[in-house]
Order: sequence, then C-alpha cells, then structure tokens
Amino acid sequence: MTLNKTKVISWLIVLWISKVFLFSLPYKFSLHPDTQHIFGTIGQWMTGILTVDIGTWFSNYGSYVVGSFELLVSIILLLPALLWLLSKVNLLSYVPSQSLMHALGGLFAFFVMSGAVFFHLLTPLGIEVIHQGQSDHGSLFYAATSIVFLGLVLFVINIRSYKLELTRKNLHSRGSTC
Repeated sequence: MTLNKTKVISWLIVLWISKVFLFSLPYKFSLHPDTQHIFGTIGQWMTGILTVDIGTWFSNYGSYVVGSFELLVSIILLLPALLWLLSKVNLLSYVPSQSLMHALGGLFAFFVMSGAVFFHLLTPLGIEVIHQGQSDHGSLFYAATSIVFLGLVLFVINIRSYKLELTRKNLHSRGSTC
C-alpha cells in the first residue's frame, strides 16, 4: 500500500467521522436523557407534520435506527484497515478496494448527517440543543455539519481514486502498463 496525499486525507476524515459516530453510540443505545430529549423533540414535531404513529415510533426507536446506521458506516469506513492487516499475515487473499469502501462510507455518512442537519435546522430542536437548562452550544449541529461536508469530500476523492484503479486494472488486463 503506497501512502499518498489522498489516502492520508481519506484516513483523517474516516477517523473523524468514526470517532463522532462511535462515541455517540452509548448515548443512543442506552437512551440517555439527552438522547430521549433530542429524539422526543423530533418525534413530537413529526406528530404534528406526519402522523402520531410515526412521531411516536421515531421518539421510541429513532435513536436505535440512527445509532445502528452510524455503527454500520463506521464499520464500512474502518474495515479496510482490518482487511489490509489480515492480508499482510496471509489470512485473506482478496482485499476489497479501500477507495470504494471509503467512497461508499462517505456517501452514507453524508446522508445520515444530512438528516441530522435537517432536523436541527427545521424542527424545534434547533442548532443549539438545550436540555434541562444545559446547552450543547451547537456542538451536535456543528459535528453533523462537518460530517455532511467531509462525507461528501470523502466520497469525491475516493470515487476518483476508485475510477483510476479500475482504469489501471483494465489497462493492465489488456497487456498495457501504467
């Protein structure tokens, strides 16, 4: 594996996204009071916009769904490191493209955090979440916004790299060299 600027940038973005997602899981999966407030606020808003059933369902189960998706995205993003290591100790003969996995993970992160930004901006939740008199000073919103941007960057730089990989493989399979 050669180290180039795109891979370094890609891994830095992956580490940031995974840190944010994985560190939030204990809150989402344990129904921490702050999590109940966030998803309850959005659920109440959904009740007024959509239906009572959808709003109630989101209040009760939204954190599990979002947390599960964030866990899945983190696994997709971090898996290339494990697969590379397994290939180096000859436990794995084929390793999927890191560029492809990072492109997909970036795209998935972009979509899940676009939902978070939407709910911060267009529901009573707001940019600054205030629960029991305590403010998060917008930290959840800013983290989500950074992941929307960086997820898109991750997708773009890695889909380009993946297309280059495919082009090189096609040229190599025709007997040419790059």
